[in-house]
Amino acid sequence: MADPSARIDQLKIDRSMPAPDTRNWIWLIAAGAAVLAALLWFVLGRGASAVLVETDIARKPPSAAVASSVLDASGYVVARRQATVSSKVTGKVLEVLVEEGMSVEKDQIVAMLDDTTQQAQLAVAIAQAESSRATLAEFGAQLRNARQELERVRDLAAKGLASRASLDAAEALHDELAARLETGRENVGVAESNVMLARDALSNMTIRAPFAGMVVTKNAQPGEMISPISAGGGFTRTGICTIIDNDSLEIEVDVNEAYIQRVAAGQRVSALLDAYPDWRIPAEVIAIIPTADRQKATVRVRIGFLERDQRILRDMGVKVSFLGSEMPQQTTTEVQGVMVAGAALRSDADGDFVWLVRDGVAERRSVELGGPSDRPQVLIRTGLVAGDSVVRTAESPLSSGQAVKTN
Repeated sequence: MADPSARIDQLKIDRSMPAPDTRNWIWLIAAGAAVLAALLWFVLGRGASAVLVETDIARKPPSAAVASSVLDASGYVVARRQATVSSKVTGKVLEVLVEEGMSVEKDQIVAMLDDTTQQAQLAVAIAQAESSRATLAEFGAQLRNARQELERVRDLAAKGLASRASLDAAEALHDELAARLETGRENVGVAESNVMLARDALSNMTIRAPFAGMVVTKNAQPGEMISPISAGGGFTRTGICTIIDNDSLEIEVDVNEAYIQRVAAGQRVSALLDAYPDWRIPAEVIAIIPTADRQKATVRVRIGFLERDQRILRDMGVKVSFLGSEMPQQTTTEVQGVMVAGAALRSDADGDFVWLVRDGVAERRSVELGGPSDRPQVLIRTGLVAGDSVVRTAESPLSSGQAVKTN
């Protein structure tokens, strides 16, 4: 057994050993705090002096047409030839024979109205015409008899066997019947005209397509009232359906009057439907409407499609690029370079350049243009790659190494 007093001695603190020097740890902590404070001062001071900028991303142009564009605009597909088919008279819809998306031919029946009244009116007109013809035949027979009687009285008067009064009476009867016969002919003409009017009123109950096209809206249902004018407090329809001629589809865009000099009739255009962003449609300017909108300071331009396709629908949104006279020589859609906003391009005595943003710092980058520089989007042939961030606008002049920040 070990001596217990020896074990107790092991628990004693040896005061003869030198105490550890804590001053080294204090210096290390102070040095770390100084480095951290310097780092915070550098970061916060640098952020405070950073210039606020607006940036733009360099993108690959989707086609050669975009690279050769002199002006970009947006508009809508419209139908130059369209009609809301209605009736000439007010009536109740009996049957509608079309639906949305249906193709119709010229004069094809699209709806039938209740024609009960018109059928009755036609029957009355035909009966009146028949009665007028019968009356005319009666007057004709009476006139022939009166003519024969007049000839007999004249012969007797020439022989002295008839009085002058008898001759005058025969002549008066003949003239009266002749006038009645002429009136009867006029009455027959009027009755036949009434028949034609009744037939026309009956035909108005059948509504036909004014031209070949496609039905885009169906506005009425059987049992509803329809009228060529708005009436009935909104309960009366003013049209059966709307038909458009797909061959008349074109583009209408509003061009800022400050850039209208870049557009001319017959100019080639590249159209891009919002619904099909990868499908470019060749087109050309049909006409520039010779008037400006003073409220929007724009001029309307009509653009016609050079290719027809069933995917082109009325009221679709479309972006157009008005192409310049120098068309790209390459036949493929691949274009060397990237597109950036024209506002990002700068020039000085050393040439064209942009401010490239990397890790929050502005870097001057010389570039080579692939087209005109006075356009909303410019083609950068060399100096940038797709995805680079360039400065579009800055609060103050920039310099290489300048810290920048974006909104």
